[in-house]
Amino acid sequence: MSSGSGEAVIAVVGADKAFGDLVILDDVSFVVRPGEAVGVVGANGSGKSTLLKCVMGVEELDSGEVLLDGATFDEASPAVRAAVACLLDDIDFFPDMSVIEHLRLCAWAHGAEGPEAAAARVAEEVGLGAAQDQLPVTLSTGQRHRLGLASCFVRPRRLLVLDEPEQRLDAEGMRWLTKRLVREKERGSGLLIASHNAGLLDAVVDVVVEVGV
Repeated sequence: MSSGSGEAVIAVVGADKAFGDLVILDDVSFVVRPGEAVGVVGANGSGKSTLLKCVMGVEELDSGEVLLDGATFDEASPAVRAAVACLLDDIDFFPDMSVIEHLRLCAWAHGAEGPEAAAARVAEEVGLGAAQDQLPVTLSTGQRHRLGLASCFVRPRRLLVLDEPEQRLDAEGMRWLTKRLVREKERGSGLLIASHNAGLLDAVVDVVVEVGV
């Protein structure tokens, strides 16, 4: 099913991570190519989120390396920030900025073409059009999750990293997300997704990486 081609956008090589005597990641290696989705699967507590955090530099590997376009992945690098959009845990938002202001800022900061129009379009797409003038504190947990997804979709990117993007979405939201991620591949982005949802994985993912085995 893989549609990916060309050189890897990101490569994880020999990733090891332990907390004390508890081994979380043991020699994990994979690549994500343009137009390809890699799915990280495993039981609760198996290390899916830890792997994504290590990939993004939020947590440090004990050994191994992460490469973006063949160079060491450095989350502080402008090249990394320009290429990678991610949604891991529930993210923090500026408390005094509305939904639409957050999206405009994200679009503008990452050099999106027509940031105001992009923000309005993505707000509608994720179902936040009616809430665009609300502050984040007034949103439900599901709406906050959609705002996190919108913050990824509103900006340019070549790699999209998502930890359980299906959480807090209803059936209609799941159908939208599945189609949206397929389109993401079609536009040439690489995807790295940790998920429990078999339907989403079957519809979107080309390569499976199992952790905790």
